[in-house]
Amino acid sequence: MGERATRTERHLIAAATSVVAILGFTACAGAAPAAEPDAIAAHAVPLGIDPAVVYTTSVDGYDLAPQSVNEVDDGGLSATWVSTGTGDTITLRIGAGELTDAACAALPMWGLVDGNVTCTVDGDIWHRVGGDVEEYAVARDGALIRVIGGDGYGAPAADLLAAAEAVRVPSADELEQLFSDASNRRQNEPVERGDLPGNGDGAPIDQGGEGG
Repeated sequence: MGERATRTERHLIAAATSVVAILGFTACAGAAPAAEPDAIAAHAVPLGIDPAVVYTTSVDGYDLAPQSVNEVDDGGLSATWVSTGTGDTITLRIGAGELTDAACAALPMWGLVDGNVTCTVDGDIWHRVGGDVEEYAVARDGALIRVIGGDGYGAPAADLLAAAEAVRVPSADELEQLFSDASNRRQNEPVERGDLPGNGDGAPIDQGGEGG
């Protein structure tokens, strides 16, 4: 009886393992595809952001702060995720660029004016250390994605690494979330009127007509 029960338990464990493996494969196979390039451009270009540098990430316990998404450094993108428990922050700061050993060592650490930088690379992820500050960088398809902590509220290095490992082109839903606040800001900007002068008291320009 005991031996038969043991064999039954082994069969159940094996079956459960197979189900988990199948579900895991299905989840990976069903992962949302990257958003279409035209959709990325439609969100990025009006903000002055190069569509080629639009990336996102995800880390357990951190939420995107949509109001943080902005254009930086002439066409780059900056976005910040905030820990719901500690307030720690992870920022992606993205621009065009590549990394080599020399370029990595020459690139200043975020928030440090000077100091030596040491770099180690694993695949396309670079671990950068300067003093007691750590950050990560990902070089992908001509984009340089820096994964950094915030001033005084920097996330632990393990969380920064998790963010670097999860860097990806956003899906359609992630794209909408990434640019949700920026799109609202753009829609709420005052409409530029062509009949307002650039100087003077700002009164509308009356072109006048016949007899006017």
